Amino acid sequence: MGRRAVSDESEQLSGLTSVLAVNRPQLLRFFTARTGDAGEAEDVLQEIWLHISRAESGPIANPLAYLHRVGMNIVLDRVRERRRRTKRESDWIAVEHDVDPAGPGEVSDQSPSPLAVLEGRDRLRRLAEAIGQLPPGAARVFKRHKLDGMSHSEVAAELGISRSAVEKHIAVALRHLRELMA
Repeated sequence: MGRRAVSDESEQLSGLTSVLAVNRPQLLRFFTARTGDAGEAEDVLQEIWLHISRAESGPIANPLAYLHRVGMNIVLDRVRERRRRTKRESDWIAVEHDVDPAGPGEVSDQSPSPLAVLEGRDRLRRLAEAIGQLPPGAARVFKRHKLDGMSHSEVAAELGISRSAVEKHIAVALRHLRELMA
């Protein structure tokens, strides 16, 4: 019984390779039309042969259709890989050479304009003044949470107040800052 299974597998393998060999010219034309390149079509046929020589499959009702499907899967894999490679390379070029990927060859200046720098400095100065005008409890909680990056629980534990009190101080601080910055 085990001997017959090995025989069936080798007959199937030799059957698929013989179908590949007999239909090679037609398959080559088919994949050349799909890829636009006879050399790539040859590579696809080689990959089909590798696939069918490694595959463990049962009886195949339509071996030629099976070879077409295997080949189209290989072509699609190659197209996807080519797209990924192209995207990866263009992203690398954009990062390495500070090139805007939207415009070919255009170097983009990522720094803010002088006006934006001045406006940002002015806004930062006004924010610092507004924080200085906060009620003392709200200012202390706001600074520990927003500026020092502590969680509400950490601030509550450090200051010896409840978490609810921390949330109320943050709400008071944010309301004051919105009013002062408007």
